[in-house]
Amino acid sequence: MDHFSLFSTYFLVFICPIFMAQYSSSSVSIRCSQTPYPQVCNHFINTNLLSTLDDHEQIRFTFRDLTLKVTMDQAIGAHQLVSSLNLNSLKDERAKLAWNDCLELHEDTVDKINRSIRSNNALDANTWLSASIANQQTCQNGFTDLKIPNSYLQSFPNYVTLTSNLSKLLSNSLSLHKASTSPSALHFSKQVRGKRRLLLSESDDGFPEWVSFADRKLLQSTGGGPKADMVVAQDGSGNYKTISEAVAAAQNLRSGSTERFVIHVKAGVYKENVEIKKTMKNIMFIGDGIDATIVTGNRNNQDGSTTYSSATFGVTGEDFIAQGMTFENTAGPQKHQAVALRSGADHSVFYRCSFKGYQDTLYVYAQRQFYRECDVYGTVDFICGDATAVLQNCNIYVRKPMSYQLNTVTAQSRTDPNENTGIVIHSSLVTAAPDLRAVQGSFRTYLGRPWKKYSRTVIMKSDLDGLIDPAGWFPWSGSFALSTLYYGEYMNSGAGAATGGRVKWPGYRVITSAGEAGKFTVGSILAGESWIPATGVPFSAGL
Repeated sequence: MDHFSLFSTYFLVFICPIFMAQYSSSSVSIRCSQTPYPQVCNHFINTNLLSTLDDHEQIRFTFRDLTLKVTMDQAIGAHQLVSSLNLNSLKDERAKLAWNDCLELHEDTVDKINRSIRSNNALDANTWLSASIANQQTCQNGFTDLKIPNSYLQSFPNYVTLTSNLSKLLSNSLSLHKASTSPSALHFSKQVRGKRRLLLSESDDGFPEWVSFADRKLLQSTGGGPKADMVVAQDGSGNYKTISEAVAAAQNLRSGSTERFVIHVKAGVYKENVEIKKTMKNIMFIGDGIDATIVTGNRNNQDGSTTYSSATFGVTGEDFIAQGMTFENTAGPQKHQAVALRSGADHSVFYRCSFKGYQDTLYVYAQRQFYRECDVYGTVDFICGDATAVLQNCNIYVRKPMSYQLNTVTAQSRTDPNENTGIVIHSSLVTAAPDLRAVQGSFRTYLGRPWKKYSRTVIMKSDLDGLIDPAGWFPWSGSFALSTLYYGEYMNSGAGAATGGRVKWPGYRVITSAGEAGKFTVGSILAGESWIPATGVPFSAGL
């Protein structure tokens, strides 16, 4: 027998069985037992998937690949089911609005999972899977927002089953994905000639590294205005009179281009609701300054909008940048959820912008976002959502709520412990807006409350005015999430910063070490080496 024949025999007898054994029923069960939902994992991989794969595929696919494949199948099924509904025939306008949200969110989930399958960047995939989890939760929230009874969805049993399995499979995928990510990938410093350096621009100008030099120049430009590809002006001196017209024209003009496209919105009050869809990437809006260029609307929950669809300005397209604009929702506190800006745009930057509303003003919906030198106004949960959002050098103004309400600055909505999301407020000011200042003793104000079970918020090196209640944080409902949330405060100052009277929840902590605080500037919460705002908080290269 020649050497080749000997090798072939050895491979068939000894090596092949080793590869094949990795996906035996028992080995799959063992691996599934390490996921949050082992029964769902077993059912979809052992029962449904393995029998459809040939030998080569079983060798080629990792267990993570298999999990993502069955997750994708469920995501496609959910999207197809909603797509097949004749929404125009629905008599209940509330249900139609909720299903429209779900249609958009399921489509986005299919895209996010597909990108996760194709990506070699572990931190990007973690962000996209986290966003997919947020999508499923938000779809369900829409029915709750509009007070549609649970029995309504139960009349779509296939959909309920599909989405329940999808949520569990997403959680399993995220768990396996995080477990496969090396600890070194979670460190957001770079080693340069043996020394640590922060991922800043060369001039340490405060922008994340992924903001290009050209974009920095635009953001820092003074005098003469920016060089715009398109101009919006109400007086007719530009290309279009409304932002929505400009957005529609830009989408047609660009024909799939991903080059940076700059829209200059001249001073004026633009009464319109604007959507920047996920297909519109690298869009930059530059206004003439806070309270000069204003985009305003009044959609709200009480008048029939979901929280998601109430946004005056919604953006999903990645690499979005806005400078010098005010985003406003004028519905008022009595209308409850009424979003001024909703961002689900990955790598989005808002620089010297203002967000004005009452409840849910700034909806940091999902993915990675950076806010610098911005003003945020609101009452209840007015910085909310499930993004990885860093607000740096911002002014946070608490407004006067309704007579029976209390104020909560944040409501972070992480639903899974493996999501890399959270809200960080750094080097900012939290104080009373003019309408509250005169009567602030009549209203209690808290730093946040847990919208979802694993809510995560950190406030550090910020000035907290005396309006902050000594307890600091407020429960959502009874003991819900108090042991699973992560709320931290680090080196804050001001009359409201004393921590002696803070809540005694298991999930709350006063951060005392620079090491722990550093995790929230350069650790896993920021989800990738391409997302690092300048913080100035000391951290160790060994984190």
